[in-house]
Amino acid sequence: MVAYATIGGRLLAMQEVLKQVAPDGMGSVQEAGGAIGPPTLPALFASFLRLGCVSFGGPGMVAYIRRLAVVQRRWINEDDFRLGAALCQAVPGATSMQAAAYVGLRTRGLGGAVAAYVGFGLPAFALMLAMSLAYERAVAVQAVTAALTGLRALVVALVVNAAWTFGRSAIHTVRSAALAATTAALFLAGGSPFLIVVGAGLAGTVLLKDRVADGGDRRPRVRLGWRVLRSPLVVAAVGVVLIGTLWVVDRKLAILGAVMMKVDAFAFGGGFASVPLMYHEVVEVRGWVPPPVFLDGIALGQVTPGPIVITATFVGQRVAGLAGALVATVSIFLPSLFVLLVAEPLFRRLRSRPSFAGATRGLVLSFVGLLGSVAVLFARITPWSMTSSAVAALGLAALLLEVDVVWVVLAGGAVSALLM
Repeated sequence: MVAYATIGGRLLAMQEVLKQVAPDGMGSVQEAGGAIGPPTLPALFASFLRLGCVSFGGPGMVAYIRRLAVVQRRWINEDDFRLGAALCQAVPGATSMQAAAYVGLRTRGLGGAVAAYVGFGLPAFALMLAMSLAYERAVAVQAVTAALTGLRALVVALVVNAAWTFGRSAIHTVRSAALAATTAALFLAGGSPFLIVVGAGLAGTVLLKDRVADGGDRRPRVRLGWRVLRSPLVVAAVGVVLIGTLWVVDRKLAILGAVMMKVDAFAFGGGFASVPLMYHEVVEVRGWVPPPVFLDGIALGQVTPGPIVITATFVGQRVAGLAGALVATVSIFLPSLFVLLVAEPLFRRLRSRPSFAGATRGLVLSFVGLLGSVAVLFARITPWSMTSSAVAALGLAALLLEVDVVWVVLAGGAVSALLM
């Protein structure tokens, strides 16, 4: 497993991926014994299913996706993958999930994107669902309760680490620092996170715009037409039909699905960016889940493979049982897939525009502020003691030293179960 130091700093992770042409630790050209040519849909699904079972690396898993798709299987070339890595940095959603979908899209179109997307995310969903179903009985066990109490304190450390590493990679000027600080202040003042995100993007187009090199791409510009719009329109239609059907059958499920879609659509900055948005919607606005239980969901999300947005499965199960878990999980991934499908053919043109680059920076900076403010909110609702404070402090130190987050969470839970 790759270290999870970039849990919030996806920009650094992407930069490292872009630099790795054939790194020693990720395999060499001699390893590339896989078949050349587009894979079948079952092969795509199976390959990403296997990778999804060990996807504990957050954004760092993009490097392993590159090894699979470029080095081993040679499904796409290095230039295409580099462009895809940059695209996944610019659109909302979990970076590793988007990278898997991009490989599927480039090799087998919409069907390939869905096969890779589902295969990569299925192990995380299955494990989180199992833990969600066991949660209610488990909390009655004293050792489990003690472990969860310590993990709630550790979640504060996780968010602080995310804000620090994310901010370190994104804040380089006084203007960028001011924008991040402003978003934090607005969020703590009770402002809508969604309006804050939009405002930060608009501010970025003015304050942070900068000319971006186009990388020498001389391929013909894509013209909008049915062939380009067909795939995103299919995904959009699935979302509309899903919410419409649920509205007739069970309005609570329809609202749950719409809320998760809203969260995903604004989660610029990676999977961790969904945390403040989801907290705002399901805890503060609707009161579906008590704050301590939401923190438990985040902690469980850290010990499952896949992105932290899989916390949506936990929330959905708490709100509406198995049906809620399924609806929340599908809904938390649909909008980002739609945006990826829309943006992929246009990205080469947009990325060289200063205003687009500025807007992207503004969106990313908004989540530095949001994560910082969420760390403050989580710290307020966490029951502190000498032991939980020590667990949080040691956990933060381990994360800053780039210890894998899975081991940090497991160790924190074990120590809490023994001492609290």
